[in-house]
Formats: sequence, structure tokens, C-alpha cells
Amino acid sequence: MARCFSTALGNVSVTSERQMEGSPLVNCVRQHRSRPTHGIGRYKHLLPEQVSQKKRDRLQMKEIDPGTEHTYGFLNITMTSYNMPTVEHYARYIHRLCNRLSVKVEESYAMPTKTMDVLLMQEKGSKMYTDAVLTTHQRIVQISGLSATFAPILLEILQSSQPEGLHLLVKEHTEADFKVRLKARPELEELLSQMR
Repeated sequence: MARCFSTALGNVSVTSERQMEGSPLVNCVRQHRSRPTHGIGRYKHLLPEQVSQKKRDRLQMKEIDPGTEHTYGFLNITMTSYNMPTVEHYARYIHRLCNRLSVKVEESYAMPTKTMDVLLMQEKGSKMYTDAVLTTHQRIVQISGLSATFAPILLEILQSSQPEGLHLLVKEHTEADFKVRLKARPELEELLSQMR
């Protein structure tokens, strides 16, 4: 009779003297452990092809949807605060809330951080010194297709859950809002004006 044991070194088969030569138990080595999988578990061919980071297209402005009588077009929900974690968490909350309430979120993005120096003047003198540096963080969640009957309910939910120290603004998306996102290049503009 043959017995098979698995050890750290591999499979070991122990045979007794009474073993028959033609028995299928003679070679008790499990071959499936050493064979390659032949592509079992591959999934890369199922995924859509992704464009590489270097060949990314430039940010193009979408056509602004003015909306209809019963639905709004593109709306920007703008959050501004001096505390970055507060703005981040509230933007994430609004994004998830809109997804849960079947309001289409077009995009969610951050605006550049702005810094502002607070200057104080001495009582007796004309020198001004910096008292504090304030940084304002801004996040924008852009939604579309919000029905006019559901808008007051959504705004009430947003206002009731608004954290302290956060400024909330809801307005229609305009072309100026899109251009604010782009970096200004004054040198290029000067060259273009000289060419004309």
C-alpha cells in the first residue's frame, strides 16, 4: 500500500513491500501544483483601454445647458472655508448625497488655494506688520438635471448639514466659471495681441 505525504520539500510517496506493480497508487505525486495556469485568472483583456497620462486631451468646455421650465441646467455648488478638512468632507458629503438622491453629478473639482495677509498698524506709528495669514480653500460640485420641485428640498438638506465656518453658494454655471479654472498666461496673450 502506498501513502502520500506533502512536506515543505515536496511530495513524498512511501510504498510498502506488498505493493502491486500495476497499481495506480504507485505514483502519488500531484502534478497540478507544478503546472502553469495557462492564463487562468487573467482579466486585463476585459478592461477598457485607458489613454496614457501623456496623451491627455486638453480640458474642453462643455456646452452650457440652460435647462427647461421644470429642470435646472448646470448648477455649481461652491463651498469656501479656511479649514481644508471641513471643505473636503462637506464636498464628499454633497457628492454622495447627490448620487444617493439620483441627481447627476457632472464633476467635482478644487479651485486653487488663495492666501490673504492680515496687516495691522501700530497705534503710534505708520508701520504695518503681518498679524495673520489666512488661506481660503474652495471646492465645487457641479450638478445637472435638478428638478425645480426637488431643488428646495435639496437646498434645505444642504443648509441643515452645513458645518460652521463654511460659506455655501449655489449658482448657475457660466462661461466665466469655466475660464477661472484655467491658468492665465499673460505672456502668450501679449504675443497674440502684438501679432494682431
